[in-house]
Amino acid sequence: MRRVLVAVVVAVLALTSCGSQHKASARKRAAGAGATASTATPTTGSSGATGQPSGPTSAVCGWAPAPPRSYQHVIWIWMENKTWDQVLGNSSSAPYETGLAHQCGTATHYASVGRPSLPNYIGATSGSTQGISDDNAPSAHPITDDNLFRQVRAAGGSERSYDEAMTSPCQLSSSGQYAVKHNPAPYYTGGDDRRACQADDVSFAAFAGDVAQGRLPTFAFVTPDLCNDTHDCDVKTGDAWLAQHLPDLLKSATYRSGSTAVFVLWDEETPMPNVIIAPSTHPGTVVTSSIDHYALLRTTEELLGLPTSLGAAASAPSLRAAFGL
Repeated sequence: MRRVLVAVVVAVLALTSCGSQHKASARKRAAGAGATASTATPTTGSSGATGQPSGPTSAVCGWAPAPPRSYQHVIWIWMENKTWDQVLGNSSSAPYETGLAHQCGTATHYASVGRPSLPNYIGATSGSTQGISDDNAPSAHPITDDNLFRQVRAAGGSERSYDEAMTSPCQLSSSGQYAVKHNPAPYYTGGDDRRACQADDVSFAAFAGDVAQGRLPTFAFVTPDLCNDTHDCDVKTGDAWLAQHLPDLLKSATYRSGSTAVFVLWDEETPMPNVIIAPSTHPGTVVTSSIDHYALLRTTEELLGLPTSLGAAASAPSLRAAFGL
């Protein structure tokens, strides 16, 4: 049934561009390393809750003619436990997220790399699930392997995790609406990882200020609380949370400079929702090839000019060409 729903949604996206099909074909990007993309014209509408631009100057994606050679900022925002058709095939419950997908890009066959949640967060940031098959705390899974946070620091960049409902920096145990299993930085203990976690794994309350003041790090990892990430609450709740926080980022000078990419992701249900946002991503891009969190990791390494060397990321497909990154 999910495959049928995905096929229907993709068909609807394609039909919206039938009036200018020859133009869309000319703009269609050749995909890299096995990923394939098609494009569709986004639905028009007013700006705001639907996520639709009101004009060229307010467009979220597609306003930059070409991607930069390397990006100054890559931001991951992680949601939870919903499938593609529950979110991006459900405009009544997720008007903002579906609007962003139409304006920017999405992959319809995005798969997890493990179950339950924790293996996916560790896999996405280290290139391996590290043999983890549970959601236990960092005390049960101290990981000394190299990881994306350390990679960024080693290259001279900065990294920061923003965790909603976390009560102290680099909190090592869950409490209230904070789930440490959704915050990978505390699991890494090699090199300078623990010191960096204490300094850079902070409350989500710092995010708005960093956006407003142009202080975003090279790599940002954003984790809503257990309700706002839709783990414990419905799709509408997560959609409203993103609609509250993402517009300020996408209107910021940091994003409008043209060298920031944003990935809105879910963790484990397959096919999982995802929205890829960048100034040079063609509106309505739909990637139908099978990809996973290792492709996300490889792509992020490429965007930031890092070695594509972390575990399975080394052999994963790049998403750059398919999404115009």
